[in-house]
Amino acid sequence: MASLLISANHMITTPADGPTRVLSPGFVRAEDGVITEVGEGRPAGTPDAELRDGLLAPGLVDLQANGFFGYDMVDADEEGWRTVVSRLPETGVTAFMPTFITAPVETQAEALRHTRDLLPRLPAGTKVLGVHLEGPFLSEKRKGAHNAAYLTDPEPEAILSLLETGLVKLVTLAPERTGAIDAIRALVAAGVLVSVGHSDATAAQTAAAAEAGARMVTHIFNAQSGVHHRDPGVATQALIDRRLSPGLILDLHHVSPEAAKLVFGAAAGRVVLVTDAAASAGMPPGTYELGGEPITMPDEGPPLRADGTIAGSGLRLDDAVGNAAALGIDTATAVDAATRVPADLIGRADLGRIAPGAAADLVWLGPDHRALATWINGQKVFGGGS
Repeated sequence: MASLLISANHMITTPADGPTRVLSPGFVRAEDGVITEVGEGRPAGTPDAELRDGLLAPGLVDLQANGFFGYDMVDADEEGWRTVVSRLPETGVTAFMPTFITAPVETQAEALRHTRDLLPRLPAGTKVLGVHLEGPFLSEKRKGAHNAAYLTDPEPEAILSLLETGLVKLVTLAPERTGAIDAIRALVAAGVLVSVGHSDATAAQTAAAAEAGARMVTHIFNAQSGVHHRDPGVATQALIDRRLSPGLILDLHHVSPEAAKLVFGAAAGRVVLVTDAAASAGMPPGTYELGGEPITMPDEGPPLRADGTIAGSGLRLDDAVGNAAALGIDTATAVDAATRVPADLIGRADLGRIAPGAAADLVWLGPDHRALATWINGQKVFGGGS
C-alpha cells in the first residue's frame, strides 16, 4: 500500500465542521492517493517530508487556462498536452480546465473531439477537469481579444454539438444574447457550470442568468459592464449576488490592487483566482498564439493583440495566491480562492482541500508562495523534499 506522511510547520486544512484554517504545525497522512488523517502538532512516525518553512496547501485548481509553456490548448498536439500536464505542477496546479476561446462552433466541436481522443494517452500529471468554452456566445461590445466574426447566439443545435463529447464542464456566455437564458438552463441540466462573461448585461440581466442557474462570472471587471451608481452591470451583480462566484485574474495588470481588495471584501468566500494564462505563460518575451491568432508577450505585463488588447495573461496561479497575500488577504482566504472555492464550484469535493477522503493533491508553497514541491494522488511530481 502506497503511503505518504508530511509534517509541516504551517499547513492549510479544511475541516468538515468548520472553515479553512492554518495549523501550525500540522501533518497529513495519505494511503493509495487519498488523505486518511489530518492532525495538529507533530505526527507519530518519521515523515516522508518535513517542511520547516513555507506552507503546505491543497493542490491549486485553475478553471481558466488557455495555454502554457508555448502551447495553446485548443490546437495543441499530443506533445503540447504532455508538456503542459507534466509541467503545470511546477506552478502548484494539480487540476485545471483547459480553455478554448471563440471559434466557429464546428471548429470548437472538432477541437473537443481531438482532445477527447488524446486525453487517455497523457502521462500522470495535472488533472484535466474538462474543458472551459469561453465563447462563441459572447457580446460584440465586450469581445476583448475574441474574434468578433465568430460570435453568435447560443442556438440549441450549437449547444448539443458542443456537448457531444462530454468534455465541456464550463461555458462562459453573455446572458443578453438571444436564447441565452434557455441555453443556461440546458447547460446546467447537462451538468455544465455556466459563467457570465464578455457581456454588456445589466445587473438585472445578470441576476436573471443566476436565476436560470449560472454560478460564476468570468474575470470580473474585464470585458464586462461594471460598477456604476445608476447603471449597474455584470461586475456589480457579481459582487452582491451570493449565487455568483467572481473569477479574478490577480496579476495586478488586469485588475488594480484596490479593485482586487474590493472583490475579496464584497464577495467574501466566493472569489475564484484564475490565471487566464495564454501560451506565452512560462515563456520568454516573443510572439505566440491565442485562438489561432498572434499575441505578443512583452518584457513586462500581460500578452497583447496587435491592437493593444490584453490577450490572456502570463500569470502562474501560485503567484496569484502570493499577490493576494501581498494585498493583505489572509492566508487561508487566499489559498481557498485557488483551491476549495473553485473545486466546490465544479462539484469536486474531493479536490482543493486537505481533509480526510480528499485526493492527496498537495503543494508546498515557499515563503514567497511559489511552489517548491507538488504531489498528485500522493505521488511527488515536482520539487524537493524536506
